[in-house]
Amino acid sequence: MTTPAYRDAALPVDRRVEDLLSRMTLEEKAGQLFHSMLTMNPDGTPVTETDGSLLPYSTPELVGERLLTHFNLLGTYGAREMARWQNAVQEMAAQTRLGIPVTLSTDPRHAFTDNVGASFNSGAFSAWPEALGLAAIGDPELVFRFADTVRREYLSVGFRVALHPQIDLATEPRWARQTGTFGSDAKLTGELVRAYVRGLQGEELGTRSVAAMVKHFPGGGPQKDGEDPHFPHGKEQVYPGGLRDHHLAPFREAVAAGCSQMMPYYGQPVGTDWEEVGFGFSKGVITGLLREELGFGGIVCTDWGLLTDSTIFGEVHEARAWGLEHLPVAERAARALDAGADQFGGEQCPEVIVELVRSGRIAGSRIDTSVRRLLREKFTLGLFEDPYVDPDLAEETVGRADFAALGATAQRRSLTVLTNRGGTLPVAGRPRLYTENVDPAVAGRYGEVVDRPEEADLAVLRLRTPYEPRENLFESFFHSGRLDFPEEELAGILRLLDTVPTLVCINLERAAVIPEIAERAAALVADYGAADEALFDVAFGRARAEGRLPFELPRSMAAVEASRPDVPNDTADPVFPHGHGLLL
Repeated sequence: MTTPAYRDAALPVDRRVEDLLSRMTLEEKAGQLFHSMLTMNPDGTPVTETDGSLLPYSTPELVGERLLTHFNLLGTYGAREMARWQNAVQEMAAQTRLGIPVTLSTDPRHAFTDNVGASFNSGAFSAWPEALGLAAIGDPELVFRFADTVRREYLSVGFRVALHPQIDLATEPRWARQTGTFGSDAKLTGELVRAYVRGLQGEELGTRSVAAMVKHFPGGGPQKDGEDPHFPHGKEQVYPGGLRDHHLAPFREAVAAGCSQMMPYYGQPVGTDWEEVGFGFSKGVITGLLREELGFGGIVCTDWGLLTDSTIFGEVHEARAWGLEHLPVAERAARALDAGADQFGGEQCPEVIVELVRSGRIAGSRIDTSVRRLLREKFTLGLFEDPYVDPDLAEETVGRADFAALGATAQRRSLTVLTNRGGTLPVAGRPRLYTENVDPAVAGRYGEVVDRPEEADLAVLRLRTPYEPRENLFESFFHSGRLDFPEEELAGILRLLDTVPTLVCINLERAAVIPEIAERAAALVADYGAADEALFDVAFGRARAEGRLPFELPRSMAAVEASRPDVPNDTADPVFPHGHGLLL
């Protein structure tokens, strides 16, 4: 029996693509246009049954019946188990008629944030500061080493697409997604995304690459009132400062760097000359701007859940078809294809594409255009030759000692000293320490831990940026709303600061409004994801903090509300300006 040309690794990729495309049914082509979610069992076996509370179909249904071959994995697991699961899913794919291998992707999983809609905590992987922390350091070479480490760890378990970097600009202080950005500086973000893409993909995409899906084109961040467009009350994206092109600047650098994929944002632009529909449906943005003006020739994958309503944690969420809510699912899909999208994130309805072609609404040649791009990446990544991974090697690679050491050093470097009254830092000797939100065992390695602040020489208090809790379970992961502490909680913090000299370390996932704390803390440090050991090493002079604020810290909520969402660092009289940071 003659080996099909698409199985011949000696042939040029384009020839292999055309051979495989010619053999595919419409249903098989349609399956390529979906990039859906999977979970796995903790022991590394695929999920064969689902109750529908999070995902509507089991893995065998999606791979064997609906013929999807692109998935992102939800959840945190062990390295060996992820590798075993990856191999099992590839075995399922190998049993389909054409044996098209699966491309697996993941949201970021090398830091501290755990949000099923955006990122996962590091778990078994090496632990680094969030992207904001990398921006606080501002070193492209470090970002390259970070991305190269991510590449090595991802490859070992079978992830071939990174659903990152996120290069939106953090210009609206209330927006929930800032922790995944490189802050408010467009120039720095452009420099860092170049290093990031090179670290993930190498000089060019190949068999040892992880493809970078850069997001969210043409720049999230200027969200009205800082609300997130995952949700209908956050769908509007506004540019009162006229800085639309400023937000686009980092994406020009990403395209120039050769990123393989691009994800348009959910946002619906208001008050511009762009059509007032979500960017994933905008022909002017995807084809006119991204493809034609910027020259991007890679894959465009929509953000997750643009077509159909979904059930998340048992709660129904409407499709994020902002501006096109009135249209049926099929016409939403047609509009995205007309706009130039290749793939639908978080969806699994290939029958919709089949019907669009059979009805004549979408030409078969239009589907072929996108399928070519998607298959070309699979061939370029070497998935047809070697889709499997070694669980032993995965266990050795993920969280490897040298990778963990790089991450730990970056945590320390990223810490940003905002105030240091009376030379509180570095701390000398072994003082009596009172701590809150700190592991006492860690503190005990640096001083004597006491039970009451009155007994202490120094208190160490770790805080997180305030937010307004949201009732919806999924939305509760997206920390939004006010940035100042409620009056009662603030009073308790200030009582501690007035009782004993206190080192306050606040995790800045957003731009906290903390003027009273800044005034009364003995020392104030910002972190962007750092272990207790990292904080204490810096506080006691065993490591050096190099961070500088990746955005300003506003003085009041009134100043935040008066600022323009698209303008970086636009609040009046900030407590600390962008770039502030003391060196000890």
